[in-house]
Amino acid sequence: MNSPAFWNSRTALTGRLLAPLGWIYAGTTAWRLAHSRPWQAPVPVICVGNLTAGGSGKTPVVRDLGIRLQELGLKPGILSRGYGGAERGPLKIDPGRHNAAQVGDEPLMLARDIPCWIAADRADGARAMIADGVGVIVMDDGLQNPTLVQDLKLVVVDGEVGFGNGRAIPAGPLRETLQSGIARADALIVVGRDKQNLTGTYSNNLNVLHADTELISEGDLPLGRLVAFAGIGRPDKFRASLIAKNAEIAAFHEFADHHPYSENELAALSEEAAALRARLVTTEKDWVRLNSTWRRKISQIEILLSWDNEDALSSLLNRVMRHD
Repeated sequence: MNSPAFWNSRTALTGRLLAPLGWIYAGTTAWRLAHSRPWQAPVPVICVGNLTAGGSGKTPVVRDLGIRLQELGLKPGILSRGYGGAERGPLKIDPGRHNAAQVGDEPLMLARDIPCWIAADRADGARAMIADGVGVIVMDDGLQNPTLVQDLKLVVVDGEVGFGNGRAIPAGPLRETLQSGIARADALIVVGRDKQNLTGTYSNNLNVLHADTELISEGDLPLGRLVAFAGIGRPDKFRASLIAKNAEIAAFHEFADHHPYSENELAALSEEAAALRARLVTTEKDWVRLNSTWRRKISQIEILLSWDNEDALSSLLNRVMRHD
């Protein structure tokens, strides 16, 4: 399910009518966080989370941090809930053996680069990771999860839509109040162009970092004529990024986030690409949800990050590694 349009409108009637339910949702989150007794892991825990439901660019940030920590000679591991997968864990993902239906598409994608565990209970997952020799844990999501002490809390936000209408689910996209989420954060990471002036709004209260998405194709650039499809939080962002790479979009199809593609849907997309003499492409997150037959027929586009202020990011990571 994609985010409803009224989540980005302060004046929409639906959002105003649902506001009391949003207060209850945010209040429940606040109570849970206030009355928890989280486990303190003996290794640093970096949480990459968001305050909103839907796509914010969080997963590329998790991957980027994991790779950076590896390059520093550390032994990072990614800890995920495994959304969309049937397994509850704790389970270390084997990309050659597990599939998205078992462990979720985002963890499966991340495990291609960095060791990744899924666990419904994050504290149990952290214990399993430490037993396996992990020296620093990067939590994929979990900012509102109270089971594990987080040494560094990074809030990721889409610079184009920001925090929407500022209301909590179901009246808006927020998982908790903005005030409480910002107060607990160590840094705000704005992904994409800052159209909501998030830097000006929050830079007096916490570190604000900026990153942008960068597409990497498994084929040669330019991308050429494409039939593209995406089932991610913000499919329109993928389309815009392809156009920015000078791709010719013959057709583009949007699906709900984590959409499980049927054989009929994939066959129809393949036939359309053939008829339009175009290359059929999708995001890496969508690609890992496909079976081996379709993976050979469809090209994947990897989404990486480029940072405006890498020194600020390095400073944050060094601080947590020293337990400052």
